[in-house]
Amino acid sequence: MRRIGILGGTFDPVHNGHLLLGEQAYREYGLDEIWFMPSHVPPHKKDHLITDGAARIRMLELATESIPYFTVSDFEMGREGNTYTAQTLALLKEAYPDMEIYFIIGADSLYQLESWYHPEQVMAQAVLLVSGRTYEDDGVPLEDKVAYFNEKYNADIRILHNPKIDVASADIRKKAAEGRDLSKDMPAAVAEYIRKTGLYLTK
Repeated sequence: MRRIGILGGTFDPVHNGHLLLGEQAYREYGLDEIWFMPSHVPPHKKDHLITDGAARIRMLELATESIPYFTVSDFEMGREGNTYTAQTLALLKEAYPDMEIYFIIGADSLYQLESWYHPEQVMAQAVLLVSGRTYEDDGVPLEDKVAYFNEKYNADIRILHNPKIDVASADIRKKAAEGRDLSKDMPAAVAEYIRKTGLYLTK
């Protein structure tokens, strides 16, 4: 079985935090590859217009091209309508029966997991790797939340011990719209792509 880490998101744009998260998962859990999988229409992102999929994929390709165990997957791009994690995981297992899936999420997502579309299916189909070792919400520490899900759903949820990365795509879009330097937030090739295409100048 190939052990594949799946890191989903809009990647609008990809930044160093995404890459470091993928690197941590790869090293900490001995994975074979990390797939960066941009979503087509994420059901929870209604606050801004999502950049064209081809541009987001191109930025991911530029960000990952020098790392042999990083792969850009367009698996969700061809699907119409909202793309739900439970459905994506089921389709992945059908398409790649030799794959053991490690689905990477942020700690904030774990606390919202029971509000997801069929969360029990998500937990049944993948090991969940949760980023944010010091996270706490409503007085419940992350370790306790992980233990709750593992017991209630017979899940396999593990913590990723990555350092906190203080960078967000929304902040980068704002900086790009203002013509500011992005070289500290992302690989140079991605920053140059955004500069040359003027990708976020009208947003």
